[in-house]
Amino acid sequence: MAQPKGFAPVKLVCGVIYKEEALYGEVRRRLEVEWGRADSESPAFPFDLTDYYEAETGPGLVRRFLSFERLVRPETLPAAKLRAIAVEEDLRRERGSAGRPANIDPGYVTAAALVMATAKDFAHRVPLADGIYAHLELLFTRTGSRTLDWTYPDMRREAARAYFRSVRDAYLRQTGGRTA
Repeated sequence: MAQPKGFAPVKLVCGVIYKEEALYGEVRRRLEVEWGRADSESPAFPFDLTDYYEAETGPGLVRRFLSFERLVRPETLPAAKLRAIAVEEDLRRERGSAGRPANIDPGYVTAAALVMATAKDFAHRVPLADGIYAHLELLFTRTGSRTLDWTYPDMRREAARAYFRSVRDAYLRQTGGRTA
């Protein structure tokens, strides 16, 4: 019989969808206050494969991803998502905006996968805590990464996948290749 053991630490990541570079800088600053120094940042990718957030945030959106130096416990993902929602709300209130000026989605990278947090339920999402679900986004293989039927369209792009493979490589260096 298998005996339960503690989870290996994971590498916290965050996706930020926004319009204004100055706003992104403020979001990054706030996230670093919350989660420590960011150790990588993707280029800005056009967020143009869906108009899902345009009604709330406006057209011309881009997305960046960050990873954070300090490893965290995977069971802290719901708290990270709730904190991200609070930062979104603070920014909305400070700017007097009706919609969200930025969409902030935390997740984590392991040796095997990219997992993102969401407050939206769907058949393939796993409930975690406090109304937050795990969304398995990418699987990592020895030779690259693999998308799933439900992988978000912009995360299917090779540039985004390459970024997360580099984050996985950094995670493996941090853990000495140990994943449990």
